[in-house]
Amino acid sequence: MLNISLICIGNLKEKYWAQAVEEYSKRLSAFCRFSVIQLNEERISNNPSPGEIDRILNAEGKRILEKIPKNSYVISMCIEGKQISSNELSQKIEDISLSGKSSLCFIIGGSRGLSQQVKQRSDFKLSMSKMTFPHQMARVILCEQIYRAFEISSNGKYHK
Repeated sequence: MLNISLICIGNLKEKYWAQAVEEYSKRLSAFCRFSVIQLNEERISNNPSPGEIDRILNAEGKRILEKIPKNSYVISMCIEGKQISSNELSQKIEDISLSGKSSLCFIIGGSRGLSQQVKQRSDFKLSMSKMTFPHQMARVILCEQIYRAFEISSNGKYHK
């Protein structure tokens, strides 16, 4: 069974976002071992300098890299990533599973994005959309899409 980790910066503050992630985690248990690893956001001033932003990205990035399971295929969520369909994500997860990898790791950075080190460690960079979403919503959307991907692969009724 494939192990899927979601490493994300920041906690879910609203109860309804946490409940949505919990629901998709429960549903995913039929298809994989799914876990969410939440890391604290670095404190940032109201008007950060480029140097402060770099420091924050590097500090968060270092903590992210420490949490990536060994030998994982890593998919980072970033604006410059490739946009793919739900069917293509399903195929990608299936291909990763068949390639001999037992661990897949998705990464969602903080509000300022991801460090270059995390992007370099990534095997694939994925963008949800050209639109901007709150990080909490992005986490729920990603969980839903991972669940949808497994439903597509198993010819389930969920995907229409």
